[in-house]
Amino acid sequence: MQLEDFDYHLPAQLIAQQPAARREAARLLQLTSSGLHHGQFTDLPALLRAGDLLVVNNTRVIKARLFARKDSGGEAELLVERLLDDHHALCQVRVSKPLRAGRTLALRDAAVTLTCAGREGQFYRLRFSEPVLQVLEQAGHMPLPPYIQRPDTNSDRQRYQTVFSRVPGAVAAPTAGLHFSEPVLQQIRSVGVEIAEVTLHVGAGTFQPVRGDVQNHVMHQEWYELPAAAAAAVRAARQRGGRVVAVGTTVVRTLESAAIPGLGSGEPLQPHRGLTGFDKQPGQAAV
Repeated sequence: MQLEDFDYHLPAQLIAQQPAARREAARLLQLTSSGLHHGQFTDLPALLRAGDLLVVNNTRVIKARLFARKDSGGEAELLVERLLDDHHALCQVRVSKPLRAGRTLALRDAAVTLTCAGREGQFYRLRFSEPVLQVLEQAGHMPLPPYIQRPDTNSDRQRYQTVFSRVPGAVAAPTAGLHFSEPVLQQIRSVGVEIAEVTLHVGAGTFQPVRGDVQNHVMHQEWYELPAAAAAAVRAARQRGGRVVAVGTTVVRTLESAAIPGLGSGEPLQPHRGLTGFDKQPGQAAV
């Protein structure tokens, strides 16, 4: 299964560089046994049934892109991958030469020093002289996807978040959830559909391109949590015969990862938190 098997031409002019004026003003493609059906996102409540469970990702995007200068004078662009504690983070660092342990970076937009404490795979472990979240709020930029060819703006701080975002930690938005508005959520509840929240902090690896054989692509790990309330809601929906509708791949990955510890045991889904996935075996796609 090669990447070229999925190739198609996408004209640049069809890639929106600004969000629609209204979140729900998007199209909706429905795949059924009778084929493809083109509609509007506002059709979604009518496609759900009483007793169904809609599961959403409540992660909140942090201003994870930073610009700095190396102690040797060169420019550096950083993208925070994961917060480790108040003063440490794993980061992608775009520099002319690899950083070595002990080297420092000075942020362009704040009097903050970052010290390289080592490397973990493709990421650098950096120590921030000030609390990481405080630094990102002060000097960070919204990490728009690479196909958005413009600088981030103040409006992106609100529109590049879902309306149910609550838990800071993602470096990219769970995009399937961006089209939900409060009126749409109210319509969904009014037809008897329950809504549950999970958390998966989208990591910088989401921007990593797939190359060559798709089946051998190893997915980056991301931190997730399936809380007790969401696990109970999934179990209840299955018991009553309702459908569990995952909003986007991040929710699918959360539910799959939480189910892995109980695979083959027959045990119902239990609360879980940690890093996604499992040890990848040859020919086995990582979650």
